[in-house]
Amino acid sequence: MLKKAKKVLNELNKHGYEAYIVGGFVRDYLLKRKSYDIDICTNAKPKEIKAIFNEACIPDEDYGSVVILFSNVRFEITTYRKEISYSNHRKPEEIEYVNNLKEDVLRRDFTINSICMDKNEKIIDLLNGREDLKKRMINTIGDSYMKFEQDSLRILRAVRFAAILNFSLTKEIEYAIKRTKHLLKQLSYERKKQELDKIFSSQNRKRGIQLLKDLNLEDELEIDLNKLNNMKDCNDLLGIWALLDVCDIYLFTSNEKELIEDIQHLLKEGNINNKSLYRYDLYPNIVVASILGMDKRKVTKMYNKMPIKSRKDLCIDANTIIKVLNKEPGGYLKEIFEDLEDKILTNQLKNKKSVVLKYIVKNYKK
Repeated sequence: MLKKAKKVLNELNKHGYEAYIVGGFVRDYLLKRKSYDIDICTNAKPKEIKAIFNEACIPDEDYGSVVILFSNVRFEITTYRKEISYSNHRKPEEIEYVNNLKEDVLRRDFTINSICMDKNEKIIDLLNGREDLKKRMINTIGDSYMKFEQDSLRILRAVRFAAILNFSLTKEIEYAIKRTKHLLKQLSYERKKQELDKIFSSQNRKRGIQLLKDLNLEDELEIDLNKLNNMKDCNDLLGIWALLDVCDIYLFTSNEKELIEDIQHLLKEGNINNKSLYRYDLYPNIVVASILGMDKRKVTKMYNKMPIKSRKDLCIDANTIIKVLNKEPGGYLKEIFEDLEDKILTNQLKNKKSVVLKYIVKNYKK
C-alpha cells in the first residue's frame, strides 16, 4: 500500500504540487504498527487533483477533499487548508485553502497525527510529533480546550488513541476534557458509537473503559456508571454492549439488537448447556462463556456433539406426527415438537425415528 501511495505522491509532484502522506499511517509506520488507510495532503486544489486523476471523486468540494481509486486502493487527498470556524462543535463551517504545509498540520488534532512522509519516505515532523511518540503521550496541537471546543469528537478520539496505543493523556488534555465534556451530548449517537466501538474492540479495552471512568464521561455518554464499574472483561464487541445495556439509546442493526438480547438472556440464565446452545446458537453462548470465564473450547465441543442443532435436524416431521396420531393439524404439534426437543437435548430420548414414534404414540395417542 505504501508503494502505491508513493506513486500517487510522485504523480502530484510531477505536476508541480507538493504532496505528503499524513496522519495515522505515518504514526503507525513509526510505531511499527499495521495501518489500513492512507491520507494524503497537498497544495493542489480539488479541481487540479481531479485533472490529474480522472477517476477522482469530490464528495465535498467545500471541504477540500478528493477520493481517488489508484491501483485498486482508495486514497483520500485533502488540499492544505485552514479551518476558520466550526458549527455545532463538530464540523468546519468555513475553510480557506493555503499553500503551506505547516498551516495545514496546525489545524489537526494531535501532534502524533501531524507527522508527514514524502515520496522518498523522508519524515517531516513540524510539530514534534515524534517526540510525543517517544514519550508515549497524547498531546493536542495548540490549546486543548480550543481543540475540543471546536470539535467535541476529539474528546473520544483522545481516549481512543490513549487506549489503543497505550499512551498517556497530558494533564492539559485531561483538564480540557473535563471542561468540555458536556459538548458530547450534542454529538450524534452514530459518531459516539463509532469511537466507542473502536475503544471496546481494542486489545487495550480495559484501559479505554478505565479512561472513560477517570474522565467522568459516563453521564455525557449515557452509560450507567455501575455497569462500567462492574464491567467484566469481554473480547467481543456485542458482548460489551450487552453488558452496558444501551440498545434503547445507541443505534444498532436489528440483527445486532437480537444478538445483544440473546446474550443478555443467557447471562441472566447463567448456564450453558445443550438447551441454551439450541435456543440461541453458538455465537451468543461463546460470548457469554467468555464473560463468565468459561472455557470457550468446551462450549464449542458441546455444540459439535449436540444430537440436534435445529428443528430440521429432528428425525420426524409434522406430517408423520399427524398420520401416526390420526389427527387434524393443530396447536398440539408445537407442544409435541417442544417436548421432543427437550427430551432429545437432555439425552432422555434418542433422535431415532422408531424410538421417537414409539414415544409419541405412548404419550400423545388417545
